[in-house]
Amino acid sequence: MAAEQRQFIECVLLGTRDAEIDSKRNTSSCFTSKIGELPNCFPSLTLRYPSCSICNGILVHVVQVYCPLEGSPYHRTVNVFACPSRECFGKSESWTVLRSQCLETEATQAQQPKANEEAAMATRDWCEGADDWGIDEETESSAPPANSSMETDFTNQLQGLNLREQTQSSVPAGEGLLLPGPVPTFQPYYISVVDEGEFCVDADMDHAQRLLKEYQRREGVDVQQLISCDGEGESEKYEKTKARHGDEIFLKFMKKISVCQEQVLRYSRKGQPLFITAPPSNVKQMVPCCRSCGSPRIFEFQIMPALVSMLKSINTDGLTVEFGTVLIYTCEKSCWSPSNQTPLEEFLFVQTDPDQKFFK
Repeated sequence: MAAEQRQFIECVLLGTRDAEIDSKRNTSSCFTSKIGELPNCFPSLTLRYPSCSICNGILVHVVQVYCPLEGSPYHRTVNVFACPSRECFGKSESWTVLRSQCLETEATQAQQPKANEEAAMATRDWCEGADDWGIDEETESSAPPANSSMETDFTNQLQGLNLREQTQSSVPAGEGLLLPGPVPTFQPYYISVVDEGEFCVDADMDHAQRLLKEYQRREGVDVQQLISCDGEGESEKYEKTKARHGDEIFLKFMKKISVCQEQVLRYSRKGQPLFITAPPSNVKQMVPCCRSCGSPRIFEFQIMPALVSMLKSINTDGLTVEFGTVLIYTCEKSCWSPSNQTPLEEFLFVQTDPDQKFFK
């Protein structure tokens, strides 16, 4: 496998559902990446719970992603909300994404040390090397530190994504929120993250490449043609899928996620989104610049269709949200003013799933 191909694989982080968050035994904080529950709010901010811009109904919190940037003095969290009304399914306007940031000094004022190992469950299950990328449990730091040994394109593309959840408590879910009343809530789960590259074994791939080249030398067949053809079975599957959807993009999507079908999130800041159906021709023009500073917005992560069947209501019968994939775009500069008292709204784009049954 070429070096540039390996780098592309390595720069994508996959989020999977981890253990259930049981409020009686462990809690979440603004430093937790999670599914469901109410969002956590940094102590210096007030989050006004959003409503649907289509039906004006109360949204439900889908995911929270803790994603500080290397070299930044800010903690950083992104929360995504969706409308559970079936009439609003598949419409980007029925979703909301909010970016919150908080200086280390502001967060420290609201933190109290606690020796609860269960609260660190999500930390232990982040990808290998997470301990080297985040805040040391035994020392306090003013910002997520850069790792000088990781001066690669991989680090640059991830912009120093901090995979370390702090083991100190913060404002509990629900505090710092302005709620319109009782809100629908999904059962909370921690999100664990692994490098997509861990699902690809370079040694096996190199061996396969050698075999293909040997076959080409012996039989006079173009290796690139062999690589692009996955065999008669896959070709058959492709024809059936193409006939069913008329959408080659969907087949590419399915092949890409086949290495980890349980992924609920793909993180690749400044990377390329994985479309489930052909995007509009003007998709780049559809993404508006940041409302606060005017900088371009860039792709940061996307929510995957496997999450749909994992969303379980804890207080509302029949609560669900359906989608294909949800693409999240955020300010390239991740601008933030110390005077901000509320989260900043970012941009998202929803694609419907041409074959939702594959993920149920």
